[in-house]
Amino acid sequence: MFTIDSTRALVRLALNEDIGRGDCTTEAVIQPDLQATATVYVKQPAKLAGVPLINAVFAELDAGVCVTPLMEDGQDIDGRSAVCSLKGPARSILIGERTALNFLGRLTGIATLTSVAVRELAGTQAKLLDTRKTTPGWRLLEKYAVRTGGGHNHRFGLDDMVLIKDNHIALCGGVAEAVALARANVGLSQKIEVEVDTLAQLKEALETSADMILLDNMNLDEMCQAVKMANGRVPLEASGNVTIRTLAQVAQTGVDYISMGALTHSATSVDVGLDIVFL
Repeated sequence: MFTIDSTRALVRLALNEDIGRGDCTTEAVIQPDLQATATVYVKQPAKLAGVPLINAVFAELDAGVCVTPLMEDGQDIDGRSAVCSLKGPARSILIGERTALNFLGRLTGIATLTSVAVRELAGTQAKLLDTRKTTPGWRLLEKYAVRTGGGHNHRFGLDDMVLIKDNHIALCGGVAEAVALARANVGLSQKIEVEVDTLAQLKEALETSADMILLDNMNLDEMCQAVKMANGRVPLEASGNVTIRTLAQVAQTGVDYISMGALTHSATSVDVGLDIVFL
């Protein structure tokens, strides 16, 4: 779970990027002592995520801006809805507006896409996982948005677990060799997942001490065969070119997990806005 402290550096970076030497427009036309109220809206059906970031933005920019949430992350929005209100110096509200909306729109977009994907898995045992295909610097937030949308987090970073991929296998000389080396070096304290892209590699992997096996870019028939071969001995994850259209079919093969990089790398930001009025 992200915290205000864990996102402070990113919020500062975003504000500095947008403000630069100062908001020349706002400073030219808005009096310093003018107070205002504002309402932040999500303008379309969505799964809400990112309201705490609005507070984080204004806490960093100007503690005199009071942020009052009107909805909570995870709530479903049917159409145009007010998600929080702001009260304080008009200059600060206008200066922080775009940065706050960028966070809200991006995270709500990820949560919304994730919730659509999760609905495709209804009636199956498969759980939806994200990947490390995240926007640099945004990983904590984007993975939070996936959880908000009903998905599950895979690795947060390279230090989370051992995931032996095709390039590791090529350099180690094979699936069995790679898993044996990993187990010898990490012991039983860390989980080991190994990627396979053929049924022959799967057969080899099933004879190792791997805790989980990733089926990379297999077609539906191959995945069905893989589930039969594993016979519940080790959890299977399907990965590679998974889309909303194919999710249900992949889940019906009987795999335990489906990872989908598109949750974070291809989510479209939701339309959001801010309306301001004088006090």
